[in-house]
Amino acid sequence: MKTMKKFLALVSALALAVCVCTACSDNKGDSGKSSTNAGSDSAAIKTADDLKGKKIGVQLGTTGDIYAGDVEDATVERYNKGADAIMALTQGKVDCVIIDEQPAKVFVSQNDNIQILPEEFTNEEYAAVIKKDNTDLLEKVNKALADIKADGTLDKIIASYIPADDEEGGSYHYTQTVTDGDNLVMATNAEFPPYEYKEGSDIVGIDVEIGKAIADKLGKKLKIEDMAFDSIISAVSTGKADIGLAGFTVTDERKKQINFTDSYTNSKQVMIVKK
Repeated sequence: MKTMKKFLALVSALALAVCVCTACSDNKGDSGKSSTNAGSDSAAIKTADDLKGKKIGVQLGTTGDIYAGDVEDATVERYNKGADAIMALTQGKVDCVIIDEQPAKVFVSQNDNIQILPEEFTNEEYAAVIKKDNTDLLEKVNKALADIKADGTLDKIIASYIPADDEEGGSYHYTQTVTDGDNLVMATNAEFPPYEYKEGSDIVGIDVEIGKAIADKLGKKLKIEDMAFDSIISAVSTGKADIGLAGFTVTDERKKQINFTDSYTNSKQVMIVKK
């Protein structure tokens, strides 16, 4: 059974990976380019207005990627993993990282040299993604989400990983009851704690447990396919996966490609800079 103690162990491991990679001065990240100028003004960034003309690190295909492109005169450096964007910040290759709040807390909690700015970049809602013409599945998943909201399952899952202020995380863990029959194939990106991440050889997290609860309501077994974040919508659209659960923010741009389920939680994009 997962507990916050295990999650904190993951936090430490991620932080260690960032620290070790930071020491590698010749690491150029995914972009293959280094910069001697970026990062020098990171500590001077206090609000979103200060991002004008700066280098912004993001995870490829995420909401941060979408919105960073709207910042005037900014250069957006895209990385396959959020941890790689944070590494670039600590190495001075970018001035700021825009990323979801909960992963941001993971990186900042174990790195004394970076901080989350008080001003949020934007608010957002998370929802699952389903193929455009699969309205039958969309209706069934929305019904399943409504059920786990009503019976308190959703709140217990989230509170176990993201406790309220001054509270410890719970030990609640959703165990799927359907073990035979057809699969519900869920595409995700296990680089986004606490929503989805690896614990040994297992993929765990909030979205994984939500996926199991939804699959139970549909009478199916959950099968998880781990892939790059920017490949998930394509996988769902082409039928390689039935559903995508990976901290997807509902945006008008994505609605052109995919259907969103009802929202299951709220979050925000935040800005991380050097101290």
